[in-house]
Amino acid sequence: MPAWFRREPAPEADDPTGQIPALSMAKIIEEADGTGTADDASEPDVKSVLDRALADRQALIQLCLYALDRARSGGVVERIEQGLAGIGVTAVRPDGQRFDPSRHEAGGAVATDDPALDGVVAETEVVGFADHDHLLRAPIVTVYTRR
Repeated sequence: MPAWFRREPAPEADDPTGQIPALSMAKIIEEADGTGTADDASEPDVKSVLDRALADRQALIQLCLYALDRARSGGVVERIEQGLAGIGVTAVRPDGQRFDPSRHEAGGAVATDDPALDGVVAETEVVGFADHDHLLRAPIVTVYTRR
């Protein structure tokens, strides 16, 4: 008997309604969300995706720093700094700390008679940023110098 006369579809035939079986749908959702296991993902594929994600993260951080430098609103600056801090990128304002040429850039000097202030950062002229422990941009600071 031809298949179009049968009331029951042939086991190998696709569902004519276009509905996706629940098990297949669950597997598709797991793979899309990243909660399932991708059996066919190889080590180089995973490394490639990770490298690309890290490069994209760095590019977005640099874009945020660019926007932050040009922002005219204090609220916008604060919001960008909060967003960056949420992913581990923190502002570096070393006011009151001992000047460290490996982590700070001297932009100016202020004379002082107090020997305890000699070599201490008086103020931050341009905020620096660090990604966890990695310095992205050194802060430009004014340093106290003894007369």
